[in-house]
Amino acid sequence: MTSVLPPPVPGRELPNPPTDGISNLRFSNHSDNLLVSSWDKTMRLYDASANILRGEFMHAGSVLDCCFHDDSSGFSASADNKVRRIMFEHGNEDVLGRHDDPVRCIEYSYAAGQVITGSWDKTLKCWDPRGASGQEHTLVGTYPQPQRVYSLSLVGNRLVVATAGRHVNVYDLRNMSKPEQRRESSLKYQTRCVRCYPNGTGYALSSVEGRVAMEFFDLSETSQAKKYAFKCHRKSVAGQDIVYPVNAIAFHPVYGTFATGGCDGFVNMWDGNNKKRLYQYSKYPTSIAALSFSRDGRLLAVASSYTFEEGDMPHEPDAIFVRSINEIEVKPKPKVYPNPPA
Repeated sequence: MTSVLPPPVPGRELPNPPTDGISNLRFSNHSDNLLVSSWDKTMRLYDASANILRGEFMHAGSVLDCCFHDDSSGFSASADNKVRRIMFEHGNEDVLGRHDDPVRCIEYSYAAGQVITGSWDKTLKCWDPRGASGQEHTLVGTYPQPQRVYSLSLVGNRLVVATAGRHVNVYDLRNMSKPEQRRESSLKYQTRCVRCYPNGTGYALSSVEGRVAMEFFDLSETSQAKKYAFKCHRKSVAGQDIVYPVNAIAFHPVYGTFATGGCDGFVNMWDGNNKKRLYQYSKYPTSIAALSFSRDGRLLAVASSYTFEEGDMPHEPDAIFVRSINEIEVKPKPKVYPNPPA
């Protein structure tokens, strides 16, 4: 059941949003700084608490993903095929290297000290940002993938790679010679997002068909019996089920519950262990393109940005909302057991 609370406001809207589609947003692991990548060829740095834009960094192509290194620098994945490190204070950039096609996703591993990128050229690459600028110094390894890389997620030394064709590869960053596991998505349609559970036991995978799958790394029969998939971001109109892509998943860092964002403009909060929806926020102006919780879970950043699921058509302007999170919205509800018979 959904909690009965007054419909909350969408949250504070950050100033100077991107002028084209928002591809991703990420909170820092050290502060309330927020990094935003966009198809308008910019990466923007905000202070989400102070509600100000701290920096805007232009690229030669659309920026398809971004992540922090620390509060002084971050990394970007660009449609001009390049992987960059941006120094925020002066806007200086180092080119770590390049792919043969646009770079779709990027992650920084604190465990390995490496940048990991996935591209539409069907490769995964690892980079050492401590090397001098230039691919020959920073490239650690190139790892072929079965199809174009759509989404990456890290937890500890484990990396999950989701590609076109519903392929999922699971790697151990300490031994990248081959995937630890090769899987196929349990969902029937194209993958949109993969995110690892904060406790390191598995991952959630979303698709264009309004479903999320909850998966576990442990291949034992007991663990695999726990996996399941559920429908979300759908509505019934005149008896017909309208299905919306699920573009974004974000796990709460404290409680392990998670938010999903869909092309229906809604953000839902879920308790995966108890298979319950905890909350649904008021509808946002357009599709939800990306979500991110702050390091302490007090804030949720929401990218309201049309993702062209219905083609080129008039749509609401792109916007970034930051909402304060109430514990009741994200804390799992205790299970209620019936009284035993007398």
